[in-house]
Amino acid sequence: MIHPTAVIHPKAKLDPTVVVGPYAVVDENVALGSGCVVGPHVYLTGHTTIGANNRFHAGCVIGDAPQDLKYDGAPTRLRIGENNVFREHVTIHRSNKLAEDTIIGSHNLLMAHSHVGHNTVLGDHVILANGALLAGHVEVGDRVFLSGNCLVHQFCRVGTLALMQGGAAITKDLPPFCIARNGMNRLCGLNSVGLRRSGVMPEQRLQLKKLYHALFRRGLNLGQALHAAEREFTDGAARQLINFIATSKRGICGDTGREDSTEAGE
Repeated sequence: MIHPTAVIHPKAKLDPTVVVGPYAVVDENVALGSGCVVGPHVYLTGHTTIGANNRFHAGCVIGDAPQDLKYDGAPTRLRIGENNVFREHVTIHRSNKLAEDTIIGSHNLLMAHSHVGHNTVLGDHVILANGALLAGHVEVGDRVFLSGNCLVHQFCRVGTLALMQGGAAITKDLPPFCIARNGMNRLCGLNSVGLRRSGVMPEQRLQLKKLYHALFRRGLNLGQALHAAEREFTDGAARQLINFIATSKRGICGDTGREDSTEAGE
């Protein structure tokens, strides 16, 4: 099921069930798993390994060289899991060095014109809405939702089940289960709908609500609040949130009720 206008390198590895549309290009070091569908004008390049049942809509560019002036042309890699959908003109770049890969998990939806930069790691069940942009070396946890035109600075982390409202931008880490509001580095509460839909029990959601208030709305700087919370909240999702903040290197987005956003550890 390969369109006659498609250009497939003879050394590319395509499962017999793969469908390739008109004018698509698949380069030498690409491997495509079973059930993949490659739409028209898609370009798959680099040392790119793609699992089963991925669908690439028109104009995607997957596995091209990183946009990094330090990149020296090394045969770096991109790894993609299974059951992902890449809508029109999605771009994903391979890593900038051999020691790391760009990694896309499974069951993700990347909407039109979204971008994943080099060395970024995307978890599972993630949604990037139209125009969402991830810079290099970003880490995105499972079941994250980035709304339209969101911006994530390089080396930032986005925790599990976090949500970014449309047009939000972060240059610091976005904690798990939290919402980044429109603007820069600002939180506005918990992703309660996402928590409920993902099966987090009511008692854990209540603990998270109490923890969020203790960390961001009690009037303490984040270092002091974190130290107190480590003694009060000892397990479950609350502990996951505490550990994420404690290991932050870039600092943590702050609640909109405060004028300043204090970095973890201060």
